[in-house]
Amino acid sequence: MHHELTPPAGTEEAEPGMAVLRRYRLRWRDLKEKAVGNYKRAVKRFDDGHRLCNDLMGCLQERAKIEKSYGDQLTAWSKRWRQLIEKGPQYGSVERAWLAVMTEAEKVSELHQDVKNNLVNEDVEKVKNWQKEAYHKQMIGGFKEAKEAEEGFKKAQKPWAKKLKEMEAAKKTYHMACKEEKLAAAREANGKTEASVTADQQKKLHEKVDKCKQDSQKAKEKYEKSLEELNKCTAQYMECMEQVFDQCQQHEVKRLTFLKEALLDIKRHLNLTENASYAATYRELERTILGANTQEDLKWFSNNHGPDMHMNWPAFEEYNPDQTSAPPKKKKPDGAPPTPSTDHVAPPGDRSSVSSYEKNQAYSTEWSDDEQPASYSGNENGGNGNSFEDDSSTGKGEQDELTFKAGDELTKTEDEDEQGWCRGRLDTGREGLYPANYVEPI
Repeated sequence: MHHELTPPAGTEEAEPGMAVLRRYRLRWRDLKEKAVGNYKRAVKRFDDGHRLCNDLMGCLQERAKIEKSYGDQLTAWSKRWRQLIEKGPQYGSVERAWLAVMTEAEKVSELHQDVKNNLVNEDVEKVKNWQKEAYHKQMIGGFKEAKEAEEGFKKAQKPWAKKLKEMEAAKKTYHMACKEEKLAAAREANGKTEASVTADQQKKLHEKVDKCKQDSQKAKEKYEKSLEELNKCTAQYMECMEQVFDQCQQHEVKRLTFLKEALLDIKRHLNLTENASYAATYRELERTILGANTQEDLKWFSNNHGPDMHMNWPAFEEYNPDQTSAPPKKKKPDGAPPTPSTDHVAPPGDRSSVSSYEKNQAYSTEWSDDEQPASYSGNENGGNGNSFEDDSSTGKGEQDELTFKAGDELTKTEDEDEQGWCRGRLDTGREGLYPANYVEPI
């Protein structure tokens, strides 16, 4: 349908709905082609409107999946890194600030899950319900609104279409008569120049020209009359077509208005910056990070792992025959978290750990004259182990006690007893007892 859409001059939008109708009203008088059936694009808009509702719902459902996926990824990321940070070497208020980033991820994940729920449970349902109310399907297919519009256009166009058909036939007859008249005149002119054409033949050619002129004139009069009759019913035709078109426009006004309102609701659900919980999450994160105290953390480390930590200085002890000579187990400083499992030690460069060692890793409190660093030692599961202390000064002095030094490897053959001793075998093949807290697994 070819038409021009021009806003009426000097009109005010006192009524928004009617203003839209005035602005986009089809100018039937400006149609360059008044062919029957040019209204079909207006009727098709009903089908397009229903399909656009489906498209919008599909669009929102895809966005909901994205929101859910992002929330799930945030949760998994937060859980993984919270465990790594808690096991890692970072401590004190900076550790709490780091963990606050994980808390932020968990809260933002919940907000994105809320976005997903709002899109699916509110926005999609709202579009679905409006679509159901605005478009009524027929048993034979199509929509009731589209059928009514098409029938209205056909009814409004029928009288004018009949006159148009008559006018087109009269025009065709007139043009054919004009063509015959020109051909007859040409033959008459040629006959006057040819000596072979008799006077009787020239007379007949002249009569043919006169007859064609008469037929052409009659056809012209009939054509002009049919055109006049068509023009007489054109005004009523345009008025009726505009009425039906305005009804289609009113339905479209409802669709466009609803779509605008729905998109505003979608924007409100997507825009987390307008969510009070979202803003509170980042205020709390900033407060926690700013609360990190360097001096407080250094003081804690000095109290637990530095010169200010509590020391059990050697003191004179009376001989007690009932007391075992097994070396006492090391006591962790006050405030130190429990020692984690050593079933898995991340290799260097492994991104699953924040560092190559853990904050609760056990270290020897003994010293040795050997000028070599302590090795990672011992095997609590029957495997090989390295000693990080020279055991020549354990003082046990029993025949079945193993003597070893830092760096030696042994294999545990019996678990630790109540007194803290294990039985194992050195690489030399000698078996015996050794203190469990003198070795570490490798």
